[in-house]
Amino acid sequence: MDWGNVTAEDLIDALREVDWSSPPRPLTEFFSRFTLPRSYSRWNSRLKCNLYYYRTNYFIMIIFILGIAFLTRPLAIIAAVLTALSIAFLNDSFAVSFNEKVTRTVRQFSPHLAAKMRPPLAPVIRGRPSAKRAIHICGRPRWMFVLVFAAASCIIWFTSCRLLTVLWAFVIGLLATILHASFRTPNLKARLNTFREEFRAVWRNYSDL
Repeated sequence: MDWGNVTAEDLIDALREVDWSSPPRPLTEFFSRFTLPRSYSRWNSRLKCNLYYYRTNYFIMIIFILGIAFLTRPLAIIAAVLTALSIAFLNDSFAVSFNEKVTRTVRQFSPHLAAKMRPPLAPVIRGRPSAKRAIHICGRPRWMFVLVFAAASCIIWFTSCRLLTVLWAFVIGLLATILHASFRTPNLKARLNTFREEFRAVWRNYSDL
């Protein structure tokens, strides 16, 4: 897969649609083989490849840095969790899995309430459902949960500590992610993984025809 031809929009779409339950890469692999990129094109390709391949590691690292920065403030830790959830809801796989688990739990106690949590029927275009269906959580559009959790986390961030501290911790997390993705040499496993994901995407598009 030629990561140099992958745009930022394609990378964001891939991160949104990828399976959220993939475990992080081992630390021995995550912190090994750092080299300088020889050119801008190689740096650009390496950055995108590592952001996709080590996505779970980077997500955990940013949340860990936020948690360490506010270890003396319990409310800030709660805010970090809510922020992580609001970001995780943007991932299709996580949103669908979260909705299924919540609906299944509610159905055990109140089947009538679980029936109300069903998403609306997908619109029909030319006799068949549309291929791109909006994702719902508990019968509501996903963006509502993203906004609610993001707003709650922002309120707790403001009440638990200074905004400047939040920004510094977040910037440090992003900077550490960019530095690691820029200097970590993509290994053979990362290249094979991206080829496998590319094949799955092509096969999924072929199956939808």
